[in-house]
Amino acid sequence: MNLFGVLGISASALTAQRQRAEVVTANMANAETTQTAEGGPYRRKQVVFAAQSTQTSPFTLVSAHAGGGQGVKIAEVLDDPAPAIERFEPSHPDADERGYVSYPNINPVTEMVDLMGAVRSYQMNAAAVNASKQMIQQSIDLLR
Repeated sequence: MNLFGVLGISASALTAQRQRAEVVTANMANAETTQTAEGGPYRRKQVVFAAQSTQTSPFTLVSAHAGGGQGVKIAEVLDDPAPAIERFEPSHPDADERGYVSYPNINPVTEMVDLMGAVRSYQMNAAAVNASKQMIQQSIDLLR
């Protein structure tokens, strides 16, 4: 693998981790949403990653099919199948006939751990991009 392939892998990971962080923040923002346009409480979203072949560029000497780079992408964003949490609040406008309100099954601690994982992964991939850039620059300096 060449250095440009490493940049492609890290770039795809940066994009995937940014999208993961956006999903987690949407979960946190909707932790108390009892009604959505689809009806019922907000459903927690989960990100599913998948491998992808990176695109070849004019700078790439080895294609992805010939042992070149792989990357990561978000395959899909799924609704969490966990049931909603019911709280007895008979005066709430979204209460059912029994007086219970359905809230999203979102644990703020879990969401913060997921967000920290996404941020940390983003930081590691940004560091890999910087290291690759330095190696490319040093290679160019050696050729002068």
